[in-house]
Amino acid sequence: MPISLVLFVVLLNMSAFRGSKVLVSLFALELGAPQIMLGVIVALYSLFPMLLALYAGKLTDRFGVRWPLALGSLGIALSLALPGVLPSLHMLYVSALLIGASHVFYNISVQNLIGMLSTPETRTRNFSNFSLVIASGGFLGPLIAGVSIDALGHATAYLCIAVTPAISAAIMFRARRGLAALRGGKSKSAEEAVYAVGLLANAPLRRTLITSGIILTAIDLFQFYMPIYGHAIGLSASAIGMVLAMFAAASFIVRIIMPRLVSRFSEEQVLTASIFIAAGTYLLFPLIESGVLLAAIAFLLGLGTGSGQPLTLMMIYSRAPEGRSGEALGLRMAINNLTHLTVPLLFGALGTAFGVAPVFLANAAMLGAGGMLSRRR
Repeated sequence: MPISLVLFVVLLNMSAFRGSKVLVSLFALELGAPQIMLGVIVALYSLFPMLLALYAGKLTDRFGVRWPLALGSLGIALSLALPGVLPSLHMLYVSALLIGASHVFYNISVQNLIGMLSTPETRTRNFSNFSLVIASGGFLGPLIAGVSIDALGHATAYLCIAVTPAISAAIMFRARRGLAALRGGKSKSAEEAVYAVGLLANAPLRRTLITSGIILTAIDLFQFYMPIYGHAIGLSASAIGMVLAMFAAASFIVRIIMPRLVSRFSEEQVLTASIFIAAGTYLLFPLIESGVLLAAIAFLLGLGTGSGQPLTLMMIYSRAPEGRSGEALGLRMAINNLTHLTVPLLFGALGTAFGVAPVFLANAAMLGAGGMLSRRR
């Protein structure tokens, strides 16, 4: 299977996934949900990924990636269609839960597939292109969601973004040749007997896994709470979508220059610097109510956080035991979603009690702690 087709599938699914996070926040507010319930919805996205990520990784290592990719994409499409067909606050909870369950199988499989289709010489380039496509989906998804809400309403917007993962599922169901035989295989080394959680005994890897969770949680919280903040200060859905799109555009740009930065500095230095930039940027959001200025600050935040995901992804894949790359990626996702599950609940309660501004400040503190952890040798 050509890697270009794999990247096209990633673009379709990521556009829908990122767009759904704008939709669910604004639709929940439209239906009268308090901020603490928005924190619950954010956490539901991460519940099944936390519980199933390790199992999904082992599944792709043992049985291959085709069926998890196809069924995961189909599950995302059906989960997005539910609020469009049956619009209600309860259905938003169900949709968020099912999107998370479907996304975990698709996401780990496609990350593993990128590695399988790469040689040691092309792996950095392919993972870099993968991260660029993710950033592109992060740009298109919120933009499409915001425009669709203003033009068609929240429920119809859900049906619109459900189309893209449905196309992905159709592509994967037809992609028999070249995918059936792709799997991680079984390790023949002594490490085969070591459980995946034993990877946490490696202190540098453990710090990378924790830092990865902090970065991705901060990104997800921005995706959810920026629409809430924009709604509170009177921005339209299209304007909110544009702010989020600028964040994704910056992520795209920084990932283009990231290989040069890594070649000049170390991976750890680039990662640490990006975290501190993001922490400083988060402090600015509660001070601004202009849509244009918010877009500019979101662009700066995207520059800070954009390199975190591909850096941690490459580091973990390259250090995984032979034949257990899916398992290692699953462990990364499980830890990421543990933070995704707990932090939004805390921030949802914080936002309900004190407003959205303290959420941004708490995010800055969390990222600052992650930067200090990343600096340790």
